[in-house]
Amino acid sequence: MRYTTVGLIGKPSHEATHSSIEILIDELNKRNCTILIENRIAQSMNDSSNAASMAQIGEQADLAIVVGGDGNMLGAARVLAEYDVDVVGVNRGNLGFLTDINPEDIPQQLDHIFNNKTYREKRFILEAQVFRDDKLQQSHSAINEVVLHHSKVAHMMEFELYVGSDFVFSQRSDGLIIATPTGSTAYSLSGGGPILVPHLDALTLVPMFPHTLSNRPVVVDANSEITLKISKKNTDSVQISCDSHVVIAVEPGDYVKIRKNKKHLTLVHPPDYNYFNVLRTKLNWGSKLY
Repeated sequence: MRYTTVGLIGKPSHEATHSSIEILIDELNKRNCTILIENRIAQSMNDSSNAASMAQIGEQADLAIVVGGDGNMLGAARVLAEYDVDVVGVNRGNLGFLTDINPEDIPQQLDHIFNNKTYREKRFILEAQVFRDDKLQQSHSAINEVVLHHSKVAHMMEFELYVGSDFVFSQRSDGLIIATPTGSTAYSLSGGGPILVPHLDALTLVPMFPHTLSNRPVVVDANSEITLKISKKNTDSVQISCDSHVVIAVEPGDYVKIRKNKKHLTLVHPPDYNYFNVLRTKLNWGSKLY
């Protein structure tokens, strides 16, 4: 794929990010690309000549390069997934499950990208809708997970879970994590959920500190519609969080529908990308014995 317009996104006022952005600008100029720099990073670098909003990058760019950690990637990806733009990450964070390129390898990896020597991968994302009295209140998308949780720390709630039209269970717990394969190595993993390889068309449902020890994570078809009915017995409001970034207030008696978003995220990986290599490296799994 030929990239002519490239958007650059990163964490403002972060010296290491600025350094990588400057290298990217130099490399992209050598390739005669039109460069768009997201407004906040452009302002922090005192360069307003190519400044653009995230939406403008999504509308105009063929490729968006996100410099930072997985959190930066998630924030950008939720917006960019609404547009037909490829996304690649330069890792300036900690784990870097979604940011594949090492800062030292930027010139070499850009050569791969502009010579079509990459692995392009589509990841599905979720849409969470909150209904009150059968009227839609709010709707947001999530790359990693949608989480039902209490608005107060260490408070239990009651809710019912449905997969499609099938009642699964009622539960008293701290909440529930509904994670995509992309998010199965994030909050869901910390909660004891399984790792789902990215190409699986599945969701994992992970109870958070359930009151019954028999409750365990469940994996379901990703094309299922998940419904959470919040019990009227709850005396306080609860919340829905999307990727821990967007928080929606939910009242007792509300219900939440979670389904696949019609949009998807297109990630660009280096040619030597291998998901299990990423897991071994990031999670410190053992190497080959022989």
